[in-house]
Amino acid sequence: MSEILQFLLIAVGAFIVLAILLKLFKVSVKTILKFAVNTAIGIGVIFLLNLIPGVSIPIVWWTALVCGLFGIPGVLVLLLLGFIL
Repeated sequence: MSEILQFLLIAVGAFIVLAILLKLFKVSVKTILKFAVNTAIGIGVIFLLNLIPGVSIPIVWWTALVCGLFGIPGVLVLLLLGFIL
């Protein structure tokens, strides 16, 4: 399976699971959509950063969660952690 397809499947799967959990706790649709936009932007930035030689941030469920919750600042933290560790 190509890396891009795997990347998209992880992002969609993480969003679906989180949307179900948020709906169980009676969170509004507006909040869920905001989370979806943050996740899409954050994962897109991670994908673009991975195209730069020397940068390697894996696309796994916890990186998608960090991007969804914190957006661009979360990506920056993941980038710093990638350089430190």
